[in-house]
Amino acid sequence: MWQQLLPDGVDRRPPWLTVRMPTDGRPEALRGTMRRLQLHTVCEEARCPNLGECWGYGTATFMILGDTCTRACAFCAVRSGRPQGPDAAEPERVAEAAFAMGLRHVVVTSVDRDDLPDGGASAFAATIRAVHRRLPGAAVEVLTPDFQGDPDALATVLDAGPEIFNHNIETVARLFPRVRPRSAYGRSLAVLRTARRLRPAINTKSGLMVGLGEDRGEVEQVLRDLRAHEVELVTIGQYLRPSLRHIRCARFWRPEEFRALAAYGMGLGFAHVEAGPLVRSSYHAHDQARQAQSAAG
Repeated sequence: MWQQLLPDGVDRRPPWLTVRMPTDGRPEALRGTMRRLQLHTVCEEARCPNLGECWGYGTATFMILGDTCTRACAFCAVRSGRPQGPDAAEPERVAEAAFAMGLRHVVVTSVDRDDLPDGGASAFAATIRAVHRRLPGAAVEVLTPDFQGDPDALATVLDAGPEIFNHNIETVARLFPRVRPRSAYGRSLAVLRTARRLRPAINTKSGLMVGLGEDRGEVEQVLRDLRAHEVELVTIGQYLRPSLRHIRCARFWRPEEFRALAAYGMGLGFAHVEAGPLVRSSYHAHDQARQAQSAAG
């Protein structure tokens, strides 16, 4: 199998990870909307390589509950520390921004908020309801933390009626202690299964990164585990090291390897597998939702 092993220091990216930035000014206009409404996007906070493309098309992933996370995952660019209290007006501002942008598929995520009794579940629920009120025809996808496995918090989010429930597994079981030291592989799987069983009509989704030191067999095992826990949609993308403070990228997977993973996943029975070097959780999210609806119909 081809692989590019990386020396210590700055990771050298191969040519297929080149990203073209839009030149029509659309991203700057959307950034202005976010700043005016005092909102955060995971596109910016996580330094997503698709920011230019997605914002160029007028889509964005809203990050609620502030920009400071109570956990410190080794791969994540979002800062960690002690967050401020929740902003009760934030859900309505998210709905206002989604309306102003004319979105049809709204993605809402958050930092981990282990400091809150419900982990931030009530803020997710309020945001879902606010967006549905302002944009009755829009689909809402939530990408939530694990809520420390609390089924009541999970039910709070699901009762608000999102069209898609997403919780990312992020990496293979062996690497969890290093990559996600305050999370647990089994707990994330349990969250996904519980969501599916609490609200069978809501599509479930998860995502993972490659390039952290896993092998193909381990990735295939994650896909089998996700399917066994009734997940319907999966995203697989390349880990890109945000800074020298973060865990190193062990290797870059080639585009054909991603295609092979997508084919393997589809063979397991997923409604859709989005896999590619630049794929992230919300990349082409509206198309993934359409694929899930087609498979169900």
